[in-house]
Amino acid sequence: MMSDLHKSFAKSKLAQLPSEPPMAESMNQSEDASDAGSSASSVSSSGTMVPSPTRHLFARTDRRQSSQSSLTWTDFFEQELFLAEEVDDFHIVHHAYLTSPKDSGPLFVMHHGAGSSGLSFATCAEEIRKILPKAGILSLDARSHGRTVMTTLINKTEEQAPSTATAAHVDSSEQVELDLSLEVLSRDLVHVIHQTQARMGWENLPDIVLVGHSLGGAVITDVAKGGELGNKLLAYAVFDVVEGSAMDALQSMEKYLSTRPTRFPSLQSGIEWHTRSRTIRNTISARASVPSLLYEESEPVDPSRPWVWRTNLSATKPFWENWFVGLSSKFLAARGGKLLLLAGTDRLDKELMIGQMQGKYQLQVFPEAGHFVHEDQPAKTAQILADFYRRNDRSALVLPPKVADMQASAAMNNGGSGPDSSTGHLR
Repeated sequence: MMSDLHKSFAKSKLAQLPSEPPMAESMNQSEDASDAGSSASSVSSSGTMVPSPTRHLFARTDRRQSSQSSLTWTDFFEQELFLAEEVDDFHIVHHAYLTSPKDSGPLFVMHHGAGSSGLSFATCAEEIRKILPKAGILSLDARSHGRTVMTTLINKTEEQAPSTATAAHVDSSEQVELDLSLEVLSRDLVHVIHQTQARMGWENLPDIVLVGHSLGGAVITDVAKGGELGNKLLAYAVFDVVEGSAMDALQSMEKYLSTRPTRFPSLQSGIEWHTRSRTIRNTISARASVPSLLYEESEPVDPSRPWVWRTNLSATKPFWENWFVGLSSKFLAARGGKLLLLAGTDRLDKELMIGQMQGKYQLQVFPEAGHFVHEDQPAKTAQILADFYRRNDRSALVLPPKVADMQASAAMNNGGSGPDSSTGHLR
């Protein structure tokens, strides 16, 4: 028989148990309960669940958090632009995403890396607007990327808003010679900026901050060095690319391309591959950007895996060296504020190390991010860019009066006619 002591102990423990088993959800709420201050804030004396501020029991679930499906550009930008031009016997329809600046706000102009698209900056653009509500964002698709289409003049597309699948089909069927040289991509970027100004009816260009990731970093640096944007260019920011490490990485690029999947059974599986492989470490970023990297073949070679890459990265090999040669010297020499955002300090080459010690540019490192730093850490990247803009914002800069103006003012106060008068001489 159980001793009196054991009986008393068992009764005391049983009395502390709830009359019904706890709900599965409540078993996972220890963090929420501690946030509320005590368990009493979550459960009343009668055992009724009381919603705490951190639980949101009756709130609608955020579509971004509850679903693994793709997100559209309308979740991040105000409009998309299709800007047609004819150049060198070709017809090009440049595609870009835009949120217009307000009340003299700056325009952040984004250029993606090789194989990516303008939606690579979607989540970062959204975060920038949270910090700088007046800022505008222009993020384009380069040639043979996203929804930008290039054809011959004879066979130019009449479609006003071609899809990614249409753009990819035209690229592959038209047999247009691929030209992704740095000079061409830089020309395209400047053209898109000026065409956006014309399309939107802006009397003058806003103050511009150029932002480029990987290949895009080389493009925006080349544009900054060329000076075609004049005094409208405030500053430029390069993400995770420097000349030395980029040239070294080219040696292993083909091996990387041979190991990644060439086809996917669905768009969802493509998104999942990017997150599982940690190519993109932020699920929301992947759901926003990956859909523009893939398209579904109308007559697939493999019906079980009809989704393929929009851009044939292997075909860009002839341009790899052209993109990055001389990048470090141009980055340091171009006029304007300079920001280099890296995923690791090991990427710095000798020239940039010296420039950093001389204080020629701002260096920021996100060791917790991968190569797509702006997609992995969109909020932190946006904060860095916002602070970078504020430091280079000329409209907020109050300059001291010129010495000649001070001399003239003093002379006038003393009754003289100028700084060299007998009563106003201030040498």
